[in-house]
Amino acid sequence: MKTLQELVNDEDPALPLVMEWLDQASNDVRVLPCEPDLGDQTLLDLQVTTRSPMGAIAHRTGGLLIDEGWVRVLGASSDALPRSITTWNGMREERAPRLDGAVLVGDDAVGGFFAISGGGIAVPSGNVGYYAPDTLCWEDTGARYSQWLRWLFQGDLEVFYGNARWPEWREETRKLRGDQGFHVYPPLFARGPAVGERSRKAVPLDELWILYVETLPAQLARSADE
Repeated sequence: MKTLQELVNDEDPALPLVMEWLDQASNDVRVLPCEPDLGDQTLLDLQVTTRSPMGAIAHRTGGLLIDEGWVRVLGASSDALPRSITTWNGMREERAPRLDGAVLVGDDAVGGFFAISGGGIAVPSGNVGYYAPDTLCWEDTGARYSQWLRWLFQGDLEVFYGNARWPEWREETRKLRGDQGFHVYPPLFARGPAVGERSRKAVPLDELWILYVETLPAQLARSADE
């Protein structure tokens, strides 16, 4: 296990590069502050150097909120995003990781999850996968972490999220906490009216994880076998 001194790279830090990308961003991006001791602990638990954008964000920010907080990039946690990348992944707990063979790096307001594949999900190793709530499957973004960040900063998120958004999504998302998501019913993977006509309720994001990633796929698999 590397020490904090080994992980903090003062000669070639990635944070200035990330800030340069932020200056070029066409999407709304909010950089959240973090307590220095939380940043140190998060970096130690993550074991990624600050020479990488992921390490820089984990060490020096409380995370990033994109498009009014619709997308969250995990860092060291803050009041607005009270989950660090390491606590959300279960890296400090004496239990199995939340997602074996991958590192969760972000999520969105409708219960979609982003993760770097380490071979544990159906996405090429090293690429960022997206767990889509409308398919309940991991989809390859074709991007590495740095490319994924730049896409979040400059990409067409309206096209990506398509029918998952509704006319008032900005106003409703501003009221959502960083540890919450919208439970949509009927769910996005089910037939029904446009999402704006479906019921939406703010719930803990952990509930959406359990429902979409753990419970429903297992139930659907059992139904298919019967």
